Amino acid sequence: MREFLVEITTAIPEGTSQDEVDRRRAAEAVRSRELAASGHLYRLWRPVGERRSVGIWCADDEAELREKVLGTLPLHEWMTAVVTPLEPHPNDPGRGGAGSDQASSGP
Repeated sequence: MREFLVEITTAIPEGTSQDEVDRRRAAEAVRSRELAASGHLYRLWRPVGERRSVGIWCADDEAELREKVLGTLPLHEWMTAVVTPLEPHPNDPGRGGAGSDQASSGP
């Protein structure tokens, strides 16, 4: 699977009942755990003081990510997602890049 940086902003439509918001947020938490367990949601953050999220999501391609992963989220119809495909950087210390090689080579 490929990795994608996904920035999600959620806008609750005016007039939506609090019960509906609470129901969808609870379902969103359950679905997020399912997506994490299946390897589609790797990491998720919320910038301090903001009502958006930034995460690393995985799928075979962007179409699958949008349709079969993000499209299954209960808040999906209220979301705007900015998707950036990622590729490994040669200096990524978490992927055996230069930083990792230096750490394992000793002094």
